[in-house]
Amino acid sequence: MQIIRDLSTLYDALADLRAGGATIALVPTMGALHAGHLSLVQAAQTQATHVVVSIFVNPTQFGPNEDFDAYPRTEEADAALLREGGVAILWAPTVAQMYPAGFATSVRVAGVSDGLDGAARPGHFDGVATVVSKLLGQVRPDVALFGEKDYQQLAVIRRLVADLNLRTDIVGVPTARAGDGLALSSRNGYLTEVERAAAVALPRALDAAADAMLSGIPVAVALTAATQAILGAGFSSVDYVALCDAATLEPLESLDRPARLLCAARIGMNRVDDFTTRLIDNIAVNP
Repeated sequence: MQIIRDLSTLYDALADLRAGGATIALVPTMGALHAGHLSLVQAAQTQATHVVVSIFVNPTQFGPNEDFDAYPRTEEADAALLREGGVAILWAPTVAQMYPAGFATSVRVAGVSDGLDGAARPGHFDGVATVVSKLLGQVRPDVALFGEKDYQQLAVIRRLVADLNLRTDIVGVPTARAGDGLALSSRNGYLTEVERAAAVALPRALDAAADAMLSGIPVAVALTAATQAILGAGFSSVDYVALCDAATLEPLESLDRPARLLCAARIGMNRVDDFTTRLIDNIAVNP
């Protein structure tokens, strides 16, 4: 596996990989890799001849009071996992490489990025759309894979690729979960043992809400019960629990089409910077 940090070397290496008509799959990450990321790599191996993984902690998608500085950076361990996983290239650019002096472009995807995390984290999806646009332009993969845990991000990227006529297939990979159901996330590493035990209340509340809706209980009632269950388990706040159209993320008041039940909630306090750990999750709910 090649570890590459500059664009010139990346372009030469990609040209070598494409020799003879080979195809390339891209898995964009921010590092601190876990089994969820590795499931994306495994899925990518079935989609293309070669797999490229990017590791870049993107500053433009973090707000001023978020965890950019504290976000775990474990490149050596990450590289070992990717090497074992048969990855061809680890693309690990610096911030200066991605955003050189004079960089002045931002990409915004309206509509699908406005609610949910877009409302709770202003500017977040502009940062996501910008960095993903750059990564797709740099690697020009035949296919790129993203986890469904970040479901709104996946919807934003699909809209971006469709609107800009980018010739990359976007594949969503189901959320990888721990044995108790908690979605795997790099931010789970912030949790104490007590917080980790409490965190499983989030997916359980979503499952209970979905079952309630499917049994005919009104959506608003089910969402309120889910919020109360999450707070009652020890979360400090809930940014949102919402039922949305599975494609457009339009909020739904009734379960009358394929839908997605999404949640973001905060638990505990980071011992270094005193910020709460924000966890997100979602499940499909189909009438």
